[in-house]
Amino acid sequence: MEQQEEKKMIERVSIGTIFGNFFLSLFKFIAGILARSQGLLSDAIDSLGDVIASFIVMIGLRVSHKESDEGHPFGHERFEPIATLLLGMLLFVSGCTIGYTAAKDIYLYFAKNIVRQFNDFTLVALIAACVSIIGKEILCFFNRRVGKKIHSTALMASAWNFQIDVLSSIGALAGIIGAMCGAPILDSFASVIICIFILITSIRVFISAINRLVDKSCDEKTVQKMKEIILSISGVIDIDSIKTRMFGSKIYVEVEISVLGEITVSEGHAIAEEVHHQIETQLEGVKHCMVHVNPKTYASGD
Repeated sequence: MEQQEEKKMIERVSIGTIFGNFFLSLFKFIAGILARSQGLLSDAIDSLGDVIASFIVMIGLRVSHKESDEGHPFGHERFEPIATLLLGMLLFVSGCTIGYTAAKDIYLYFAKNIVRQFNDFTLVALIAACVSIIGKEILCFFNRRVGKKIHSTALMASAWNFQIDVLSSIGALAGIIGAMCGAPILDSFASVIICIFILITSIRVFISAINRLVDKSCDEKTVQKMKEIILSISGVIDIDSIKTRMFGSKIYVEVEISVLGEITVSEGHAIAEEVHHQIETQLEGVKHCMVHVNPKTYASGD
């Protein structure tokens, strides 16, 4: 039931994000052409890339939530960081494209005194930039909210992307205002700022995705909570070893506990089962906890 609810949430936020980005991109693209705003056109291209990115995220999340099968006994969770990695690559290419165009315009301005001129549609571009800021902030809010709820790196990456897009739109807005005040070259400088923000975001997304693909351990706060839960269980003397690894958005745990050597195999098994049960139920995101029991002939501190 929980899996089905997550799928519905992903479906809603993905479809909303795709349509939201498409209409924002179309609006900014038209306004950018009419006003001859390079900053706004760059922002529009970025939003169009977000539409493609949203499709990638939606497909990755759908596949990652499939049930385990014979070919994938541990599940499909790693498809999510793969989608996140593709998102990072798309962001990087988008940032480089925008940066190249802006750098070329700046070179033409200083080397040959050629600059893109704004026209009577500048006010339209100004309105489009303001609409973009509001729209991207809304998309960021919903992606972050759902991403945190289901521990999705792909949705959190989308949220980071939209937060950067807000800053990008603010940069485009600053460029438009600069052009209205008689300094149109500021529009190209705004595109450079947009490029930098996009590249920074792509690097963050890359790192997050790679960490999920190379079995990085989960955070220290979560590990500490696991230790507290385990040591609170009756019959557990000590924790000999605890290892965690991120498998997509899920956590796998391997723990070795010490119990009294004098107890029966059944009693030791019951303690291990309790550790297994408590870790998986009390900590959200833990998919599987494997427990190994080590016998001790005395309790710690004796």
